[in-house]
Amino acid sequence: MSHLSLQQITKQFGAVNVLHGIDLEVRDGEFVVFVGPSGCGKSTLLRIIAGLEASNAGEIRLDGRVVNDVSAADRGLAMVFQSYALYPHMSVRQNLAFGLENSRMPKAEIEARVMEAARMLLIEPLLHRKPGQLSGGQRQRVAIGRAIVRRPGIFLLDEPLSNLDAELRVVMRAELAALHKRLAATMIYVTHDQTEAMTLADRIVVLRDGRVEQVGSPLELYNRPANRFVAGFIGSPRMNFVEASVTPAGLDVGGRRHPVSDINLAPGASITLGVRPHEVDIADVDDGTLALEISLVEQLGAETVIHGKTHLGTSFTLTAPGQGRFAVGDRIGIALPSEVHVFDETGSSVPRSGV
Repeated sequence: MSHLSLQQITKQFGAVNVLHGIDLEVRDGEFVVFVGPSGCGKSTLLRIIAGLEASNAGEIRLDGRVVNDVSAADRGLAMVFQSYALYPHMSVRQNLAFGLENSRMPKAEIEARVMEAARMLLIEPLLHRKPGQLSGGQRQRVAIGRAIVRRPGIFLLDEPLSNLDAELRVVMRAELAALHKRLAATMIYVTHDQTEAMTLADRIVVLRDGRVEQVGSPLELYNRPANRFVAGFIGSPRMNFVEASVTPAGLDVGGRRHPVSDINLAPGASITLGVRPHEVDIADVDDGTLALEISLVEQLGAETVIHGKTHLGTSFTLTAPGQGRFAVGDRIGIALPSEVHVFDETGSSVPRSGV
């Protein structure tokens, strides 16, 4: 296991600033996930940690030692790539052993490590095969095994499941979580999939445009997002946003009064309410509800996902338990909960009195 410290890491590609002063601590044995939209800098940051890219400024410390000028091969890290990066002409056994052979490790130790990884990942029957004879999930296990045999201080995983189908991704997520628990290893995992982040991470680092928006446990980010971006990125279906204004009597939401009195903003302030799809109740259309015209209904069996637009012209999604009888073109009322997320004009979360 290893402890990682990043201090004011910046990266530029020509005139483009990709990372803007990243500060981060990753503790021994922690599973940390970098998540964010494409182009936010998460893979670049991982490659800087690995030593495959050089930062323009800042300091990288592994177990207290500055490693900015240490080569990738000498940092004691192992990286698992999205593309697997297996040698097609080598067997699984040879792929697992190749890096160790280059380091001139004794053959007996190499064999012991290869077999240990093969047993752990359930790929012993595949050791004689070549990558072209394996399924996507099997190739991913071999790629992870190649990292395991090195016994690195930190595992770095760059969107390792993105090439797999949906069902196999679920299986591999469970296997990765179990592997982390067995190895008690420090892992840093990059993904754009917030479901992977929520299910795997001890802590999530949300990135946007090369900056850290928030760091916390999955439920901390879900329940207490720091801003509108994090609130909209974490959670599926994504959070709904509705414009409102503060009045002495509470909130005005498109001409509907919403009884919230514990917001620390002066009357007249413009705000945005954040509402999770499952927090909404379906009701009659009246002065106390938002009117929603349904544009899409997704019947998922255990629940129904309803998409539409409110009378304010805002897109809105809600979920209803079971198999509701809703149709495109129907007009329903949606009652907002009393406990809503509130964001000010800058997009920052507004604290509630007593919270």
